[in-house]
Amino acid sequence: MKKKLRFVALAAMLAIIPLSASSQVSVSYYSSSLPKIGMAYDFTPRFWSELRLYSDTYINNITPELVFCFNIANKEHHRIYLGLGGNINYITGFVMPLGVQFTPFEKFDRFSLHIEFEPTLDLVVEDLILQASWGIRYKFIREV
Repeated sequence: MKKKLRFVALAAMLAIIPLSASSQVSVSYYSSSLPKIGMAYDFTPRFWSELRLYSDTYINNITPELVFCFNIANKEHHRIYLGLGGNINYITGFVMPLGVQFTPFEKFDRFSLHIEFEPTLDLVVEDLILQASWGIRYKFIREV
């Protein structure tokens, strides 16, 4: 069952990756007690999605997390976002990320830093996990 759920998560990520003229793809790293790596896809300037994999775990415990986010504030050098998603395997439940991304270097706006707070409702152990992380993001700009 877990292998099937992992396959579904991977298939969902591959379904949101296709590039179009208005889309952006980025990669990210989240540093915390449960570090993650991610690949994001911006559907519009307001809506985006990201597939994250918890790193620093055993192969059997690799946990995919899929979130859909909405930019509450989308300014030139920062954006504030709120999201909803879920994860399966090591932690299985629902997540609600709230974060801020900002670009510290004006001439290198493809690079950003982020800070995120993510409450996670773990359905297996029936507990609430409060995660906080900081990290980096690199956005690939597609030439039209």
